[in-house]
Amino acid sequence: MANGKLEGKVAVVTGAASGIGRAIARRYAQEGAIVHIADVNAAGGAETVKLIQAAGGEAAFSLCDVGDPEQVRATIDGAAAASGRLDIVVNVAGVGGGGKSAEDITIEDWQRTIAVNLGGPFYGCKFAIPHLRKQGGGSLINISSVYGIIAAPKVAPYSASKGGVIMLTKQLAVDYSHENIRVNCICPGYVDTDLGGRRARMTPEDAAKAHAAREAKAAMQPIGRQAQPEEMAGAAVFLASDDASFVVGSIMVVDGGESILHNIGSYF
Repeated sequence: MANGKLEGKVAVVTGAASGIGRAIARRYAQEGAIVHIADVNAAGGAETVKLIQAAGGEAAFSLCDVGDPEQVRATIDGAAAASGRLDIVVNVAGVGGGGKSAEDITIEDWQRTIAVNLGGPFYGCKFAIPHLRKQGGGSLINISSVYGIIAAPKVAPYSASKGGVIMLTKQLAVDYSHENIRVNCICPGYVDTDLGGRRARMTPEDAAKAHAAREAKAAMQPIGRQAQPEEMAGAAVFLASDDASFVVGSIMVVDGGESILHNIGSYF
C-alpha cells in the first residue's frame, strides 16, 4: 500500500493515541516518515509507537495537552531537535461535545473546547513555522469537521471551534504560502472513533447505545455508513506529499456526502 511518499520527512501528529490521529501516524510511518506522536493519553500513545515500530517504522511519543501552548511548544521543538528537522505537523487532537443548547453549556466546557479544538491547531502551526522555514517549506494540516461547514443541533462549541479551524487554515495559507509552507485542512464526517474516550466513561449498555445512535445517524447520510480512520489517512498523506505541491488553503471535505445532504432525521 505504501509508496514512500514521505521518505526522509519528520512529522508531528497530535491526538495520535487513537482514532484518526493513530491512523495518520501509522500511514505516515509506512510512507517513510519519522513520526512524533503527541497526546494526553500516554498508554494509547505508547501503543501507537509500538504498532509503528512493529511494522518497521520509526516513532516516538510526547505527552502533550494541546490546549496548553507551552506543552505544544515543547513537543514541536523537541521533535525537531530529536530528529534534526521538521517537515509536517498534523493537528488532530480534539474534544467532542454536544447535546446541550447554548444556554445550558457551561463556561468551562466552552473554554475547554475552544482551547483544544482551535487553540491546539494554532499553537501547533505557530511553533512549527520557524522549523519548517529552516527546511525551505513544509506542510501543516489541520483537522476540522463537517460541522465546521454546516450547522447541526446542539453542538455550538464544537461547531464554532471547527469553523474557526477552517478560517485559521485559510489565513495561515495566505500568510505563509510564499515561503512554501503549505497549510491545508481536512473536514471529516462521521468516522468510527470515540472522540475523547467518551464511551469508555459510560456503562457498557450506554456505550453500546451511543455507538448505535451514531451508526444510525451515519446511515442517513449519502454514503450510508461511517468512515474508518484509515480513510482519513490517505487524504493526510496526499496533503503532506509532493503530489500536493500546489495545494494551499484547501478545505478537503472527506465526509461521505454529509455536507451536501445532511440528514438529521426527525429532530425537530
